[in-house]
Amino acid sequence: MQRSVDDALELAKWLREQDEVSWVSYPGLEDHPYHERANKYLDHGYGAVLALGVEGGKDGGQAFVENVNLAGHLANVGDAKTLVIHPASTTHQQLTEEEQKASGVDPDMVRVSVGIEHIEDIKADFKQAFSSLPSPAAA
Repeated sequence: MQRSVDDALELAKWLREQDEVSWVSYPGLEDHPYHERANKYLDHGYGAVLALGVEGGKDGGQAFVENVNLAGHLANVGDAKTLVIHPASTTHQQLTEEEQKASGVDPDMVRVSVGIEHIEDIKADFKQAFSSLPSPAAA
């Protein structure tokens, strides 16, 4: 679990630098609203789950999840394998867009549960999935 936690922080920092990512939510990031509380209460890292916004809105989020190869596409968290899910089109699809937003689900949101694969392999998988996103000109 510690490897997952450590890799989640590195992945969150890396994701913030990617052009295809509009936002990252992870308590290990200094600008996260609960970062200070996380520092106070968590002794061994900030957890292994993070969320990101993929450029292209709902279509971008879905395309990203559909194009990962290493990561699995499941709603589970805390697995040894990195898992991704697009809540707006899966776990929260029965809700209206307004209800989704009220529950904290944006159309572009992808949730990631970081596994124990090598961080460079996770980044490479995400990078290739980003490369398959529709170009903004095509949207």
